Amino acid sequence: MLTLFEAAKLNSGDVVRATIIEHFARSSELLRAAQFIDVQGGAYVYNMEGQLGASAFRGVGQGYTPSAGIVNPETERLRIIGGELDVDLATLKIHGENVRSQYELMKVKSISLAIGAAMINGNSVNNPLEFDGLRQRIGGSQLIEAGATDGGDPLSIQKLYELIDAVDNPTHLIMSKKMRALLSGAAHDINVGGFISYTDDEFGRKVMMFDGLPILITDYDNFGNQIIDFNEVGGTGSTATATSVYAASMGPGGVIGLQNGTMEVRDLGELQTQPVMRTRVEWLVGMAVEGQRSAGRLRGISNAAVTK
Repeated sequence: MLTLFEAAKLNSGDVVRATIIEHFARSSELLRAAQFIDVQGGAYVYNMEGQLGASAFRGVGQGYTPSAGIVNPETERLRIIGGELDVDLATLKIHGENVRSQYELMKVKSISLAIGAAMINGNSVNNPLEFDGLRQRIGGSQLIEAGATDGGDPLSIQKLYELIDAVDNPTHLIMSKKMRALLSGAAHDINVGGFISYTDDEFGRKVMMFDGLPILITDYDNFGNQIIDFNEVGGTGSTATATSVYAASMGPGGVIGLQNGTMEVRDLGELQTQPVMRTRVEWLVGMAVEGQRSAGRLRGISNAAVTK
């Protein structure tokens, strides 16, 4: 199981493919942190722990009541995402061959932003062509309310720890840039506090951490819309001015990426019908949440200063 950054290093002999894979990781923090497993065929079948078997103390000469745990079989179908880009031959003559690579990397960025958005907001009911994201998957005790106020309640450090504690082996927090800024501001408020530190990611960029957990920023999707914004209904009302913070265990047994081979970049050459050079980028990809406590969501957070 590899991250995209690790996969890019393994493909160093294929400069084009390695560059494409690395730009997928650069363009989306969620894709950078995700670990991918290769799936044969078009679906991934796994067992999710449902109920543990019974255990008990016994006295001398007594026996145990036999029981077995319950596992729930789950199936995740891979989805096809990609795109084609055309570069006019006149553009190549004017700007040189390198301009084609620039257009290809723009397409890669668009695809990576679309996948990152689906990892949060994907909804296979509304769009059967995409996979379900964390927002669609998280429910029950893993869905925590910040409060009950219409429009949302300020994020509290106490609630943030409640979210973290709801996830087994949490590795990351996921939020918007605005929410990260509010959390950072709280760390400088002596009346609130917060264990904020910083580290560098694989590309040398600064990453903010809360109590040792790296914060992944979702930012924009491929249409320029905020992936996580203050546009959710908060509390028990109907005012859509709240946002959410997610906690996840990224890796084996938790939130993982699925792929049938790495993304493909194919040079289709010059079209017969138009004076353009066409490139096709495509990836058979999906996502799985392998544990019932692998992710949690704290929703109903207002755009306000963080409290204790």
